[in-house]
Amino acid sequence: MKIKKLLKNKLSGLLAITVGLVAAFSIHSCAPEVERIELGYVLWDSEIASTHVVAAIIEDELGHQVNMTSVDAGPMWTGLARGDFDAIVAAWLPATHEAYWEQTQDDVVNLGPNLEGARIGWVVPEYVPVNSIDELNDYVDEFGGEITGIDPGAGLMAASERAVEDYDLDYNLLSGSDAAMTAALSRAIDREEWIIVTGWTPHWKFAAHDLKYLEDPKKSFGEEEHIATIVHPDLMDKAEDVYNFLDNFYWTPEEMGEVMMLIEEGMEPIDAARQWISENQERVQGWLP
Repeated sequence: MKIKKLLKNKLSGLLAITVGLVAAFSIHSCAPEVERIELGYVLWDSEIASTHVVAAIIEDELGHQVNMTSVDAGPMWTGLARGDFDAIVAAWLPATHEAYWEQTQDDVVNLGPNLEGARIGWVVPEYVPVNSIDELNDYVDEFGGEITGIDPGAGLMAASERAVEDYDLDYNLLSGSDAAMTAALSRAIDREEWIIVTGWTPHWKFAAHDLKYLEDPKKSFGEEEHIATIVHPDLMDKAEDVYNFLDNFYWTPEEMGEVMMLIEEGMEPIDAARQWISENQERVQGWLP
């Protein structure tokens, strides 16, 4: 009798353990899987702002880990097409990234604009008495024969090279970075010197300085653009909640400008993004699935 009772107790214990394990497994299997989301972006102030806002929302609101990688425009697009990146919110269309879109469109999904009213071109300080690109050859000496650009892989630089040819300009197009360009612009304005820089809207420099776009009668820089969200086709299966959020993500140049100014004033991009999110919760909740 004692042996039977002992065996019965052991069997009961094993049964309880088995039931517990099954229950734990069931709970785990029903819980949503947390995926690491890979975001690519170009080092433009506008795209630093938008990518960090998106990353903060994916991490804090949707619970996924996020890895952000800054690259030139070409590697950003090819990386997305290969699946190295799950998404980008930094596609300038239809003109600036036209060549990249044509090369990759069969391997990616365009979720549409996340910001409208974007523009690219050449920018000068307001005090410079030149208003159009077709006037520039009359002022080569005043500008030092240079146009200060950004990273050589940017679509804006390709458009700038086209403009130099279209207008037969006697200028050298200098490549560099967004940070180097804005630093050169600020130095020139402090000294009231003449300078031409590559520019795009939205960008914080238009809030910091009195600037103007040079007119572009030959349309070398195209018409008004939008910034689009492009994702890899596998993202829907990998993280449907992230896909749906990115499909909903849409904001204004003024909203993006608020984040850019926080960064320019010294905040880390992710901190600026989280501050903006905390102050605009109603807007953010409208994007979430």
